[in-house]
Amino acid sequence: MALPQLGLPRRLATVRSNLGDKVARRPIADLRPMPRDIVEQRPSFTLYRYSAAPGVTVRGRPVLLVPPLAAPALAFDLRRTCSLVEYLVQQCRPVYLADYGPVSFAHRGLGIEHWVDSVVPAAVEITAEHSGATGVHVAGWSLGGIFTMFMAAAHPELPLASVTAVASPFDLRQVPLLALARPVDRVAGTLIGPAYRAMGGVPAPLTRLGFQVSSLDKYLTKPLAMARHADDRDFLAQLEAVDRFMAGMYAYPGRTFGQLYHVVMRTNEFASGTMELGGRTVELSKIDVPVLVVAGMNDTLAPRASVEHLLDLVTGSPDAQLVQAPGGHLGVLTGRAARRTTWPALENFLTRHDHFVPAADAG
Repeated sequence: MALPQLGLPRRLATVRSNLGDKVARRPIADLRPMPRDIVEQRPSFTLYRYSAAPGVTVRGRPVLLVPPLAAPALAFDLRRTCSLVEYLVQQCRPVYLADYGPVSFAHRGLGIEHWVDSVVPAAVEITAEHSGATGVHVAGWSLGGIFTMFMAAAHPELPLASVTAVASPFDLRQVPLLALARPVDRVAGTLIGPAYRAMGGVPAPLTRLGFQVSSLDKYLTKPLAMARHADDRDFLAQLEAVDRFMAGMYAYPGRTFGQLYHVVMRTNEFASGTMELGGRTVELSKIDVPVLVVAGMNDTLAPRASVEHLLDLVTGSPDAQLVQAPGGHLGVLTGRAARRTTWPALENFLTRHDHFVPAADAG
């Protein structure tokens, strides 16, 4: 009776097996990437096309996955059986990924407009040409979702079938962690600019630390969670996959970090739905394709209110939908619960809009 009350594992044989693998450093998670080919490689990104599942006929318009900065693109393909890429491939959908790769000092001059005006639009055009589709679904996670939305607003000429933002905060005043950081900005804000410019950006260890702070409770209680779930191989596999993800964090390019710091700490510009990019004003109200917004119910880095605010900004969309799903910032995208929540909701949305006529073709 004591074991259930303490929340300890009951399948002791499984515990011994899992512990043996951990001690011997044998992997529990299947971390093999889904098979893919390079479609095109450019200095700013590499576009991949994932292989179709054996024995299936590919159908539907392609989906292009857009990662944020700093976080590795493997977030979309975290591990076998817990991979958004694997799920979409199994649904017979053509899947593409724009991977920026690591950021170095040479990228220090790149700003948000680089991704909004150059990288993501180019990836959309290459995807459309390579697949032969008349429209491309674009789905971005975190900052990748912000890139996706401003890209759609700034480039109505692109062949877009829909755009999706997963865990992308637009009203930054709704993020409690940032409220805690603002007093630090008032005291040391004048030092931050010279520091990141001297370094060319924010080093990877600091971006990793920021991600850990956003889920500090889970980070601190991880040993206890592992003990409680020592007989749950799938749980341990997920932790192992997340550890690999965290170890692969990249640096932030200097100019982009400066722009984001200004928006986060000073202006909350994203919440207005407008932003000055490349010498002109980009308005999210100009988005004229279907929009899906996915908010994590346990996301401290991008709380629901900050994410859901996007629906108030995309007033020109013919169909703007909201999905609330369990999980934190990474979990809502690729947590174990995403298999039955986020992923089916996304695929259903894409299927509904596979016949949407992009403005670029309607004329």
